[in-house]
Amino acid sequence: MRTPVFEISEYKERIKKTKLSMEKSGLEVMISTLPQNMYYLSGYDCGSFYVHQGVIVSIDKEEPIWFGRGMDANGAKITTWLKQENIREYGDDYVQSTVKHPMDFVGDILKENGWDKKVIGLEMDQYYFTAQAYLSIKASLPNAVFQNANLLVNWVRLIKSDNEIAYMKKAGKIVEKAMGVAMDSIRSGVRQCDVAGKVLNAQMAGTKEFGGDYTSVFPVMASGIGTTAAHMSWSDEKYNENEVSYLEIAGCKKRYHAPLCRTIYTGKPPQALIDKAKSVIDGLNETLDFVKQGISCEEVEAKWRFSISKSKIVKKQRMAYPIGIGYPPDWGEQTVSMRPGDKTILKPNMTFHMIPAIWQKYEDKEDLGFIISESLVVTENGCETLADFPRKLFVSE
Repeated sequence: MRTPVFEISEYKERIKKTKLSMEKSGLEVMISTLPQNMYYLSGYDCGSFYVHQGVIVSIDKEEPIWFGRGMDANGAKITTWLKQENIREYGDDYVQSTVKHPMDFVGDILKENGWDKKVIGLEMDQYYFTAQAYLSIKASLPNAVFQNANLLVNWVRLIKSDNEIAYMKKAGKIVEKAMGVAMDSIRSGVRQCDVAGKVLNAQMAGTKEFGGDYTSVFPVMASGIGTTAAHMSWSDEKYNENEVSYLEIAGCKKRYHAPLCRTIYTGKPPQALIDKAKSVIDGLNETLDFVKQGISCEEVEAKWRFSISKSKIVKKQRMAYPIGIGYPPDWGEQTVSMRPGDKTILKPNMTFHMIPAIWQKYEDKEDLGFIISESLVVTENGCETLADFPRKLFVSE
C-alpha cells in the first residue's frame, strides 16, 4: 500500500504557505490543475493528467479537495493525504462529452461549499487548463470573480524543504549512472536507439539502493545536424565518425528531477571544439563558485557573461531556471530565470538547472556546439551540485 511521500505536517505547511499567498493576492479559493502543483499540495501521483483534474484550496477549509475522473479516484485515495470526503470523482459521462464538462462538476462542488460568489484563482496559462475549461467554470459560476493565479503555487514551491532536497539528491545519483551509461555506449556505428534504450533502463533501474521514476522530459539525445536544435530525440540512425552529440537527461525520484547535460565527440575533436568546451567549462566553474545566497539571478548571469567575455561565445538564452517536481512536458518551475532583469534574490534550498548551452549553428557545420549543465541547490555557504559527473568534452575514439 502506497502512502503519501511526505509527512502530513509538511503538506499542511505547504497549504498554509499557499493560503498566505492567496490572501496577499485577494483570493478566497484557488483551483490548481497543474500536475506538479496537485502533487505538491495533495500528493496525488497518477498519469491521468490527460483528463480534467485538480485540487481546490479554500481559505476557510483545512484540506484541499481533489477532483478527477471516477476511475482515478482510487489513485487519489492511495497517494494523497486527504480524507475520503475530500476526494470527489465525476462520472465517465463527463469525459469528452459535447453536452457537459468536468468544470461543471467543479462548479457544483463550489456551490455546495458556498464558494460560488468568491474570488477564485485559476491557472490560466497551464498546459492542462483549456479554453473550454475556463468557459465552463465561468458559465457554472456566474456570480464568482475569477483572477489569473497562474504561478501562485509555483512560487510557493521555489524554496524546497530538506526532505525535497533529499529526493533531488537521489535523482542526482540516478542521472550520474544514466549519463555514465550513455558516455560508455556512444560509439561510431552504434545505433542511437540502442543507446537510448540503455539510458532509459538506467533511469528506471536507478541505483542498488533505490529505483528511478519516469522523467517529465524524454532523454534529449541529438547528434550531427540535430545538435543545431535544442530538444531533439534519438533515431535509429547510427552514430557517425567525426560527429558531435549531446545529451540532456535527468534522474527522477518521487517526481523530483535532477537534469544533466554533456557533450561527446566520436573521433578526434577539432581544436575549435576543444577550445570552445574549455571556455564554456571554465565559465561554468566560475559561475558555480560565484553562486551564493543574497545575490540576484541577474548577477549570476552577469558573472557568466563576464567569465566568457574573452571568447567569442555568446549565449542568447537564459543561464538557468528553477527545477523540482516534474510531470510531462516539463521539469522547470516557470518562475525565476537567471537572465538580465531578473532581480530575484537567491535563498538557501532554491534549486536550479544551470545550462550554458551553445548550440551548433545550422548555417555553419564547422562551428560545432557544446552543451554542458549542472543541477544545483543554493546552500548557506554557496551552492552544491546534485550530481557528481566529470565536466569535460567526452571523446569516443
